[in-house]
Amino acid sequence: MPKQLIVDGTPIEVEDGTTLMHACEMAGSVIPRFCYHERLSIAGNCRMCLVEVQGSPKPIASCAMLVNDLPPNKDGSPKIINTASPMVKKAREGVMEFLLINHPLDCPICDQGGECDLQDQAMAFGMGRSRYHENKRAVEEKHIGPLIKTMMTRCIHCTRCVRYMTEIAGVEELGLIGRGEDAEITTYLEHGIMSEMSANAVDLCPVGALTHRPWAFSARPWEMERVETIDVMDAVGSSIVADVRGATVMRILPRNNDAINEEWISDKTRHVSDGLKTQRLDQPYIKKNGRFEPATWDAALSLVAEKLKSTPPDKIGAIAGDLAGAEEILALKDLLARFGATSLDCRQAGDKLDPKLGRASYLFNSSIEGIEQADAILLIGANPRIEATVLNARIRKRWRTAPTKIAVVGPQVDLAYPYEYLGAGPETLADIASGKHSFAETLKAAVKPMVIVGQGAFARPDGLAVLSLAARILLAASEGKDASWNGFNVLHNAAARVAGLDLGFVPGKGGKDIAGILGPETQFLYLLGADECDLTRLDAKAFVVYQGTHGDKGAERADVILPGAAYTEKSATYVNTEGRAQQTVRAVFPPGSAKEDWTILRALSQRAGATLPYDNLKELRAAMYRVSPQLAALDTVETRAVSGLETLAKLSGQPSSEPFAPAIADFYLTNAIARASAVMAGMSALRASKNQKLNAAE
Repeated sequence: MPKQLIVDGTPIEVEDGTTLMHACEMAGSVIPRFCYHERLSIAGNCRMCLVEVQGSPKPIASCAMLVNDLPPNKDGSPKIINTASPMVKKAREGVMEFLLINHPLDCPICDQGGECDLQDQAMAFGMGRSRYHENKRAVEEKHIGPLIKTMMTRCIHCTRCVRYMTEIAGVEELGLIGRGEDAEITTYLEHGIMSEMSANAVDLCPVGALTHRPWAFSARPWEMERVETIDVMDAVGSSIVADVRGATVMRILPRNNDAINEEWISDKTRHVSDGLKTQRLDQPYIKKNGRFEPATWDAALSLVAEKLKSTPPDKIGAIAGDLAGAEEILALKDLLARFGATSLDCRQAGDKLDPKLGRASYLFNSSIEGIEQADAILLIGANPRIEATVLNARIRKRWRTAPTKIAVVGPQVDLAYPYEYLGAGPETLADIASGKHSFAETLKAAVKPMVIVGQGAFARPDGLAVLSLAARILLAASEGKDASWNGFNVLHNAAARVAGLDLGFVPGKGGKDIAGILGPETQFLYLLGADECDLTRLDAKAFVVYQGTHGDKGAERADVILPGAAYTEKSATYVNTEGRAQQTVRAVFPPGSAKEDWTILRALSQRAGATLPYDNLKELRAAMYRVSPQLAALDTVETRAVSGLETLAKLSGQPSSEPFAPAIADFYLTNAIARASAVMAGMSALRASKNQKLNAAE
């Protein structure tokens, strides 16, 4: 039942279960805190949130007290809470004095300066002097990992980092040892933390004990401009902030979005920024006598246009890469259509996904936020910890907060939460689909069952048959239940994949898929940032155009290189795995003479005598919305009924008995930007050496 309180003279009514801290904030009062965090368990360590409660002989920690735990007044009147009384002020000043006893006076050199909660509260409650005259305590620095720089003398033992690693990341390797003055936060056996989300602990640290090692001593927060944009390192579409100084993206931080990433991002998303400025393509190149030579835009575009016009339509192919925006995908599709070419594909990994089967057949239909409603989850050929790190944290959150049965068919890996291992390949799926397997009953008993199909299952020759099996499993489990709940989910790895499928960047009538495009018959191949495909089967005489940002695998085989813009250098539309359209925002300009990708294709069309019908981004997007109206509804997820899976479920085909293979070999090196990053290269080498040591120990 509602509880009535009077906070600083303001009467309020709050629900039972509300913390005293939140009740005070609902009344408009500001409560300082260090240890409390909305997404972590309550510790009550710092005591900075003390408030005065009528009838209590001493101040109370408001973060750890629920309003329904307050003893009632004898006359039945509402409890009076004071957050700014002399008692509270004196108590908070005492806490602050205590916290600053051993804290070093190194604010001018601390990377947390300008973003330090302790610094801010010290200005409000610090006394300007200390009664402590003994020597300050010093603590040895800890090896927490290559991404986290430690200065543990600054630590105030709020334990946010410990709780985050244990509860959110699922890596129980960080803890507090000792008591009193000897208390220290350290890792298990002094081993570095190798979680894919470890660096989020830096954001949580309210002091300068944990800072970003790759970014150390590079810039100050107030020197940079904050640009809100979208991450493209995976298909989750996490909301991020790019901090820019001059023409450089200095760092990337998470932006709160409860529907997608909450306030977490992966370590790759955060620390890939150095890859944005290394190995960049900053001017056109033409290969002559086996060597690339700088060229003008006129020369490069004229050569490409000439080759395009002279090649028969059935010998032309195009592949859209994993980081391509929807605008350039549509522009390339429209350009090739004017030359009668139908061999185009955005499914770089060989995905057996077909837009003709309906949008529900290739999306994460339950939505990322919907994971928190599932009570039974079947993972098929997916390793979300590597393929969609933040999404995996959402699954772990569901496992922690509610009884959820999780099972895996595919590679047996560490997902940071327990699961039931059912088998390695399609044979197990067939047993579940036929009802022979015990987990079929588990799914049927679930109120909201969920099936997640990863790229390791659908990016293989029998991928469509596997998808059909998964659809049949879900339809059987959903029979007689809420029809609005669609638990069939496809987990993509590439940020560009869904937009490509929405826009129909797949083989047309008589066209070849990616396997055929990369065959010896292709004479003209256009790679739109495509670096993850095998180009060895191409004819040596095939003319290859690479339009992209880095000198990676695609550029090595190219005859002409056209420098494009990275995701932080253009306004582009990306659609995440759940079908949510989002737009990036230009944070910096492309380097050198590089240009936005759609403008390159527009200029090429003019040179080729087939001018595209849009002269600016607004006109291009209008054309894009006509092709795929879903892309116009930014930041929304449409509801797709489970009945939309019936066509997929009815497909014939027998999958092979081959077990599902991992879709990603190296988490840190999944795209051209990541492979250009020195930080990601170091993390990859470290992870490889650790795995070698583990294998040797086994």
